[in-house]
Amino acid sequence: MERMAATPKPGVDHGPGAFLREFRTAHGLTLAAASRKTGLPVSTLSKVETGKMSLSYEKLVKVSSGLGIDITQLFSGAASTAPVAQMPTGRRSITLAGEGPTIRTAAYHYSYPSADLLNKQLNPMILEVGARSIVEFGELMRHPGEEYAFVIEGQCEFHSDIYAPSLLKTGDSIYFDASMGHAYVAVGNGPCRILCVCSAKDAELKSTLNSIALGHS
Repeated sequence: MERMAATPKPGVDHGPGAFLREFRTAHGLTLAAASRKTGLPVSTLSKVETGKMSLSYEKLVKVSSGLGIDITQLFSGAASTAPVAQMPTGRRSITLAGEGPTIRTAAYHYSYPSADLLNKQLNPMILEVGARSIVEFGELMRHPGEEYAFVIEGQCEFHSDIYAPSLLKTGDSIYFDASMGHAYVAVGNGPCRILCVCSAKDAELKSTLNSIALGHS
């Protein structure tokens, strides 16, 4: 499927809901059709489009995979039907402090550096961890590829469905198979920030999403 580029419009909502609504309209998709492509309920998509609900990273990946777009396009503005040009070698992206698209969920506040680069081999994220217990976090996350996490500030417990919880303090890091259920839970009363780098690629996501349960919201 040919990928579609997105060109931001000043002064408008650049969130996933705005992009999804304009993408559907531009491509003649009903909510029901988008639901079939992404595997997300019509009610969920409708709430996202109207700004009544945010999406977890896994569900953003399902939208990206189902619609054949790069996940960063969900934060880059209005949908366009212009094809993406072939990426040259030597490309680069600089994200200044405090810049880049963000999205907030019950468990995490995600920031996406280098969002202007499409079809990246690695997907960096900065997480501000909000959940203070695994019960509060809910269902564990899982997605294709491998993930590296470095604790920038504070401390957290790393939970998985295979290993016992591990305490990670500032400066500690972990590298793991991201198809394993996992979660970061903040420890203590202070803030907890983590740099995560995921190796999942579009092709891997498309081939495996149908067999992976992505229920965390």
